[in-house]
Amino acid sequence: MVFHFVLLISRQGKVRLSKWYTQYPVKERNKLVKQATGQILSRGSKQCNFLEHGELKIIYKRYASLYFCAGVDSTDNELITLETIHHFVEILDRYFGNVCELDLIFNFHKAYYILDEVLLAGELQETSKRAINHVVQEQDALVENAKTG
Repeated sequence: MVFHFVLLISRQGKVRLSKWYTQYPVKERNKLVKQATGQILSRGSKQCNFLEHGELKIIYKRYASLYFCAGVDSTDNELITLETIHHFVEILDRYFGNVCELDLIFNFHKAYYILDEVLLAGELQETSKRAINHVVQEQDALVENAKTG
């Protein structure tokens, strides 16, 4: 299973995080984000969390005020993708302590770092929450040591 992209979108339609694992021209990226955002925000809560979008399947899950979206191949398993999204959210929750939109706005670099620990080149890299948390804590300690000199 290969992720083509991961998007975090607010209920107002603002992109809070975007990571692309497949090369798309900027115009096509913007068009895809705009179309996906419009489709996702207009859907009811009782509707399915899977969207067909050309050759891609967009799978999303709403957590509080954010939609976590992933673009995968149309042949990929939707439930595994949802589980990977949930895994990422659980790690963010562990790190930030009940993650919210403001955490991602003010600490976007940490969110990207955690996402890079979970997914590498669009494929699931690490399944252990403990291992990812340990690596992130070590990186935080290195940053603190560098600041203090």
